[in-house]
Amino acid sequence: MRPTRLFDILDVIASKYDKPDFFAKRDGNGWKTYSIQDYVDYAHNFASAFLELGFEKGDKIVTIMRNRPAWNFLDMGIMLAGMVHVPVYPTLNAEEYKYILNHCDCKCIVIGIESIYRNVEPVLPEVQQHPLVYAIDKIPNLPSLEDLVELGRRTRDKWAPTIEENKRTISTDDIATIIYTSGTTGKAKGVMLSHGNICNNFLPIVENLQLLDYHAKMLSFLPLCHVYERTVNYHYQYMGVSHYYAGSLATIAKDMHDMHADGFCAVPRVFEMMYDKLYAAGKDLKGLKKYIYYWAFRFGTKFDNYNQSPLYLLWYNIADKLVYKKWRDVLGGHEMTVVSGGSSIPEKVIRLFTAAKIRVYEGYGLTETSPVIAVNSPRDNILKVGCVGEILKGVEFKLAEDGEILTKGPCLMKGYYKDEEYTKQVIDEDGWFHTGDIGTLVEGRFLKITDRKKEIFKLSLGKYIAPQVVESKLHESPYIENVMVIGENEKFASAIIVPSFSAFEELYKKRKQQIPSSHEEMLKDELFVKMMNHEVEHVNRTLAEHERIKRYRVVADEWIIGRELSQTMKLRRKIIYQKYDALCREIYNYDKKETLD
Repeated sequence: MRPTRLFDILDVIASKYDKPDFFAKRDGNGWKTYSIQDYVDYAHNFASAFLELGFEKGDKIVTIMRNRPAWNFLDMGIMLAGMVHVPVYPTLNAEEYKYILNHCDCKCIVIGIESIYRNVEPVLPEVQQHPLVYAIDKIPNLPSLEDLVELGRRTRDKWAPTIEENKRTISTDDIATIIYTSGTTGKAKGVMLSHGNICNNFLPIVENLQLLDYHAKMLSFLPLCHVYERTVNYHYQYMGVSHYYAGSLATIAKDMHDMHADGFCAVPRVFEMMYDKLYAAGKDLKGLKKYIYYWAFRFGTKFDNYNQSPLYLLWYNIADKLVYKKWRDVLGGHEMTVVSGGSSIPEKVIRLFTAAKIRVYEGYGLTETSPVIAVNSPRDNILKVGCVGEILKGVEFKLAEDGEILTKGPCLMKGYYKDEEYTKQVIDEDGWFHTGDIGTLVEGRFLKITDRKKEIFKLSLGKYIAPQVVESKLHESPYIENVMVIGENEKFASAIIVPSFSAFEELYKKRKQQIPSSHEEMLKDELFVKMMNHEVEHVNRTLAEHERIKRYRVVADEWIIGRELSQTMKLRRKIIYQKYDALCREIYNYDKKETLD
C-alpha cells in the first residue's frame, strides 16, 4: 500500500511489522518503549477523544512539547479525526506564543511539561478561541493527557465509524498541518501543508535513497515541530525503523551509546560541535598515542571516499582501527547514516565523519517544500562534498537568471495561512516558488547552495559579499563559536565574533598560562588577541580582497536559540544588528545621530 494521507502509515506498518520498540524515550536510567500496536491504539484513542470534545474537521489542535512518543500519537490522532495539527516550538517567548495561538485559531493545546506551561500560561486569557488545555506531565489544575486517553478509550466504539469515514473521505489535498516558520525576520508564517505534500516528499526518499531498514534504530533530537525532522520521521516510520528520543542535547552521545544508534538527523552546527569535541579529545593524550590520534584526525579531514588504491585503503584501515572505531564505540558501535540540512557543513567536517563511517549526507529544502528539494544519495554511495545532492524525484526545479532556486510540484505548500498576499509574492503566476536561496548545478546534477538572496549585500565600492560563505569559513576555527559578517553599504566587511571560551581555556592549559579570571578579562589578554587575529587572518588569506574581514569585534556573550538564533540555529540577523548597534557604529565610526541603513 502506498500512503496518500499521512495516517495511512498506521495501516502500512501494522500490516508489515511487529516491533515492540517502535518508539522509545528515556525513563529514569532506561528506555520506556512503545510497540506499533501501542501507536495504533493511542492514535485512535486521541482521535476519539477530540471528536467527543466536539472539535470538527479543520479545527486546529496545537502541541507544544519536546520530542517524545506522545507527539507522534497525538499527531496521528489529530489527523485521523480530520483536524489540523499545529506543532509549536517549546522555546518561544510569550509574545510569539500569543501571536501563533491567535493566528491559527487553535481550539485545543497539549503541553508537555510544567516549565513550558508557565511560559504559555500568561497569554492564555488573550487567546481569542479560549482553547482547552491539556498537559502530558502532571500540572496542577490542568487536565492530563491520561484524561484525554481515557476519554478516547471510553468513546472509541462510538467514534469508530466516523474515523473510518474520515479514512475514506479525507483527501490527499486536505490540510494536514500548519507549521510556523522559525522566523529569522519578522512574524512567523503559517505554512499550510497537505497530506499529499508530505507524502510526495518522504516516499521518494524511501524509494530512491533507502536510508535505513526495519532492523535500524534512529536517535531523534531535532524538534519534531520542524518539517525536516518530521518528514524524515514519517520516512523512518514507513520503513519500520525504531525511533528513540534523546533525553536532551546534553545526553546525545550517551543515548547513542545506550541504544546502539544506526542514524540521526542534525543541523550543521551539531556536527561542528561534535567535530570540536573530537579534536579536543586528543589533547590530553601523550606521546605516540597523541601523534597517532591527530594523524588519523588530519587523515579524516582530507578523506577521499572514492580513492580505492590498496595503499590508501591500508592507511585508512589503520586509522579506522586505531581511532575511528573507538569513536564509534563511544556512540554505540554501529556505522551510521546521517542526514544534515539547514545550511552547509565545512568540507573537512563531512570528510572526517565519513571516514569514521558516520556517513553524512547533506540535503536541502524549506518548510514550504515539505521540505526536501535535493539530497545526496546513500543508496548510490554518492557523497558530493560541498553540494546538497541531486534534485528529488518529482520535484520540478530551475535556476532564475540571478541564480535563485525556483521549484514547484506536488510537494509545494498550499500557501501561507491567512496571508494570500505574501503567498502571491513567493509563488509566481506560473506556479514557481521563489526560495530566496542562490545556487548552481555542479556537473549539471548536484545542487550547490551559495547564499541567501536577501542576505547578500553590496559594499559601497560596488562589490558583493555573500556573508554565509565567509561565516562558514570562520566557523571552521575551533576558537570561534559564532560569527556574523556585516558591512552593507560600507567600504569593507567586518564581523562580530562569539569565541569558544572552552577552546581558549584548553589553549591556556596547553601553553601552561593562567586562565583569565573572567570572559571579559580574557578578551583583553595578549594570548587571546594574538590567537583570534591569527584565526581571522588565516581565513582572510582564502578570500578575495573585497571579502576580507578588515575589522572585527569579539563579544563575551552566548547566542541562544529563540533570541539571536532561530529554532534551527540560523542567525537572526536583524536581532543581532539591533543588539550590537553601538558596536557596529563603533566599527564604522558612526556617531549616534547617523544611521547604518
